Amino acid sequence: MKFVSFLQKGQPKFGVSDGKNIIDLTGKIKGAQTLKELIINKSINEAKEFSKKNPGKINVDEIDYLPVIPNPGKIVCVGLNYSEHVKETGRTVEQNPVIFLRVPESQTAHKQPIQRPQVSESLDYECEMAVIMGDGGKHIQSKDAMKHIIGYSCYNECTVREWQQHTRQFGMGKNFERTGSFGPHMVLAENIPDYTRLSIQTRLNGNVMQSAKLSQLIFDIPSLISYVSKAIPWRAGDVLVTGTPGGGWFQEKTSYFHEGRG
Repeated sequence: MKFVSFLQKGQPKFGVSDGKNIIDLTGKIKGAQTLKELIINKSINEAKEFSKKNPGKINVDEIDYLPVIPNPGKIVCVGLNYSEHVKETGRTVEQNPVIFLRVPESQTAHKQPIQRPQVSESLDYECEMAVIMGDGGKHIQSKDAMKHIIGYSCYNECTVREWQQHTRQFGMGKNFERTGSFGPHMVLAENIPDYTRLSIQTRLNGNVMQSAKLSQLIFDIPSLISYVSKAIPWRAGDVLVTGTPGGGWFQEKTSYFHEGRG
């Protein structure tokens, strides 16, 4: 089951997509107006039942996608979480995860332009798996962490490299407007019994630029959820972006995504 957030005639909505049509769930399950509210209300099962009885009436060609969770409370990102990416950056594997935050305003959506800012001539793609939290909590044990996940999605966590390298902190290069592409949809965690069997790729004009298995993460998802929770409580609808493979680091000028300039 694929949950999406979208605009129809300028109105923000959410629903379930089969790839061709969307069942509009907006306001129909305990009054939830967003996918985040549906998750907070713990109403996924009700949404599943509603979707079984009601056919999709909105064609996907009639909508504009929004980020899967347009308004997460926080987007926690992980840097240097694949060995090949660590090597290409000239860094070393750290004892603890490299954690930084994205702001919701930095996001864009599936089929929407990623925007290169006016202050830069470079913008690098970074394919990553996104984890959407269902149950919140603090001091979560690794052995219990997977129970807190409601779903998974894709994230192109694009980076303005010059600004990332202004200091040892990653934040500024990771938070320009419309540089974090989130989507197209959320797949329920119950439909992916073992995420480590999945692969992740970036393709540019049909060419594979990045490719890895999720089993290659240096810090796996349970340990990341647990580690972050020791400092920051997880809330329903929060997003964990788990790191990018090798092949997403370029020193030369790039212009792959500058359909818009901010």
